[in-house]
Amino acid sequence: MSTNDRIHILHENDAWTAPLHEALDERGLPYTDWHLAQGYVDTQSVPPTGVFYNRMSASAHTRDHAHAPELTRHVLAWLESHGRRVINNSRALALEVSKVAQYVALDAAGIRTPRTLAAVGRDAVLDAAHKLDQWPFILKPNRGGTGAGVQRIDNEAQLATVLDDPETGPSLDGTWLVQEYIRAFEPAITRCEFIGGEFAYAVRVDTSEGFDLCPADACELPAGREKFEILEGLQNDALLAQYTDFLAANGVEVAALEYIVDGDGRLYTYDVNTNTNYNRRAESRAGRHAMGQLADFLGRELQRQSMRGMAASSG
Repeated sequence: MSTNDRIHILHENDAWTAPLHEALDERGLPYTDWHLAQGYVDTQSVPPTGVFYNRMSASAHTRDHAHAPELTRHVLAWLESHGRRVINNSRALALEVSKVAQYVALDAAGIRTPRTLAAVGRDAVLDAAHKLDQWPFILKPNRGGTGAGVQRIDNEAQLATVLDDPETGPSLDGTWLVQEYIRAFEPAITRCEFIGGEFAYAVRVDTSEGFDLCPADACELPAGREKFEILEGLQNDALLAQYTDFLAANGVEVAALEYIVDGDGRLYTYDVNTNTNYNRRAESRAGRHAMGQLADFLGRELQRQSMRGMAASSG
């Protein structure tokens, strides 16, 4: 492996990348941390070599990094123009920061999603609610993450109050989603983790305490009933095949897809998270280590890129 080749981690949250650093250190893999909360791109320079892992988050604005996804978009355009190996490329970033883009792509892949109307402007949100004509419904910002801004709306009066409340705050890109409320047969969702485009495991997430379903250690709630439980197996080969094809078609290699099952057994996929995290407590109980699996995948990709580079230089 060339001494110049490294794994480059593009992100904006040190707390979420620390476990990956640990796994890379354990394996002696070289890496560089690119914190993209702010910075610049020299578009006429040549990027370094290696593998670039994009784990920019849609929730960056909740950490005062509102423009980190935009800077990452610029960086990815620069890297891709030079043919660099990018894991979770610019297409993946486009899905991460837009739930509308997620639903359009999922629908095109034949994956069932909740009925969703995207609206810009207060009156348009009210009109969309009338068009949906299903109460309650879920109101969520187009760019959210970790459940930020997601609310259940029970009636029109509540909707008007929420929209007019300064504490609600605007949707970051001005777009609100008026979404069908799925009445689950139990207060839980299932989160399917993929690493290197392959299914790793599924985790059951208890939703009885709200919409913040972030599994990272930094998001862990106080001790009590376990919120995350890794499932022994997911007996739905057809769904996993759909998910695998969907990720491959959209340039996504590391991600979690979340679904909910209604009282009639219908399954709805409602979130694609390309900046996925893993819950160590749940993994410890199940004997799993997804961050180690991710580090191994990055190491293999780095080795492949280095071999290609040596072959090209010798040829």
